[in-house]
Amino acid sequence: MPRRRQRHMPGSGSDGTEDSDSSAEREQTNSSESDGNITNRKRLTRASTRLSQSSQDTPDLKRAADHDESPPLTPTGNAPSSESELDISSPNASHDESQSKDQANRDSDKDLSHRPKRRRCHETYNFNMKCPTPGCNSLGHLTGKHERHFAVSGCPLYHNLSADECKVKAVSREKQEEEVKAQEETNSRHATRHQTPTSKQSRYKEQVAEMRKGRNSGLQKEQKEKHMEHRQTHGNTREPLLENITSDYDLELFRKAQARASEDLEKLRIQGQITEGSNMIKTILFGRYELDTWYHSPYPEEYARLGRLYVCEFCLKYMKSQTILRRHMAKCVWKHPPGDEVYRKSSISVFEVDGKKNKIYCQNLCLLAKLFLDHKTLYYDVEPFLFYVMTEADNTGCHLVGYFSKEKNSFLNYNVSCILTMPQYMRQGFGKMLIDFSYLLSKVEEKVGSPERPLSDLGLISYRSYWKEVLLRYMYNFQGKEISIKEISQETAVNPVDIVSTLQSLQMLKYWKGKHLVLKRQDLIDEWKAKEIKRGNSNKTIDPSSLKWTPPKGT
Repeated sequence: MPRRRQRHMPGSGSDGTEDSDSSAEREQTNSSESDGNITNRKRLTRASTRLSQSSQDTPDLKRAADHDESPPLTPTGNAPSSESELDISSPNASHDESQSKDQANRDSDKDLSHRPKRRRCHETYNFNMKCPTPGCNSLGHLTGKHERHFAVSGCPLYHNLSADECKVKAVSREKQEEEVKAQEETNSRHATRHQTPTSKQSRYKEQVAEMRKGRNSGLQKEQKEKHMEHRQTHGNTREPLLENITSDYDLELFRKAQARASEDLEKLRIQGQITEGSNMIKTILFGRYELDTWYHSPYPEEYARLGRLYVCEFCLKYMKSQTILRRHMAKCVWKHPPGDEVYRKSSISVFEVDGKKNKIYCQNLCLLAKLFLDHKTLYYDVEPFLFYVMTEADNTGCHLVGYFSKEKNSFLNYNVSCILTMPQYMRQGFGKMLIDFSYLLSKVEEKVGSPERPLSDLGLISYRSYWKEVLLRYMYNFQGKEISIKEISQETAVNPVDIVSTLQSLQMLKYWKGKHLVLKRQDLIDEWKAKEIKRGNSNKTIDPSSLKWTPPKGT
């Protein structure tokens, strides 16, 4: 039976073979088309390579959408670097064309191989971000170690500096840190158990005292005008001028602390652990005060992302808006903390709150405290603790001043686990009252107490000040010839280790002929007594006779 001739696509037979009569002609035609396609592809490859390079060199990474000839952007935001990312295939492309395409791609890769690779934007910084300080181009960093910044904490312009000045200060700080580290290593190699300050340390202490003499001097008229003009010009968009307000030594210490805090924030931001301004409560409305927060507290995310929190100052319930707070205050029946009032003198009261009986209140108190404490880790497991909350009363209720927590059963006899004075009551003597009250409880329990370690920086300063005052008062009233650290500990309820460390810091403990001697430095005692007389009869002291408390059972 004769074979029916079928219509075929050009260049191919029904069985995959070509007709012999037209094969040569079609082969010649296809080869010419293939050569033309290869030439066009090489031109496109070179064009796409140039566009890719130019797009990488452009910092804002904007897409040139006005030209139809420019290639489309890839999902990463950059122009495609090779032809494989573009769909430019023709309907007549054959296997030979794909091979030539691969060869062209390899040639293009070889041309680009010697060029340095640019890091993608999301690995370093997002160029869409910008520092919120007006007039800032986001270049430089307060630490002098980074090329760019995107937050006020690292903005040189906000701190009235330039990027070059920050770099110079960074080099100076590194040199000082290296010198201090070398000096500490030298001292540690030659350190004894009770080492007295060296002559170099004594000279440095005298130099610091000399540099700090002028810090209380008032500003001159021209300096005041300059500060006021800067304030009126920039408002809150710039840091106030700090020169001539304090000594150069203290100002440099403050600048170092600023740079260190900025570096810590930058590390957290790079690691992705924190994004400044997001999921962090910046202010709280607490009673008649609006308080700026210092640290992050693990409030629920729906409250933390608001940036501002409204807290009832009596029951410590937190809310999202002022309207909700106003409605709550109209219904809230609390006017003082829950628990038993164990101390009252004048307007100052202390309430003992059991973490097991009043769990919600104690958890809210811990969340509130974390906004102002860096190292606090206890938030929800409050049942093993007692909370002693100090308040100041007026005609509206008992307002929270501060608190300290204490384990019900402490194996190491810690009389304080966590202590806080609210920011609006700081530097008024309330912190020392809380510490004194904790030691008063230890005296009633007939125990020797000590705060839980490690102490925060502010906590160590407060306790050192309290221990110093206790020891100088004891020395002032002591009339004997031989003094015993054990007797001091039993009378004051202060741990002997804390007594020894305080005596060493006051240079009142010496090692001589195989014995430890306590020196009665009359100059320090007279200085303390003069301050006591100047202070007068202040109500910022704890009166033991006003305590109505018995130790809880099982402690």
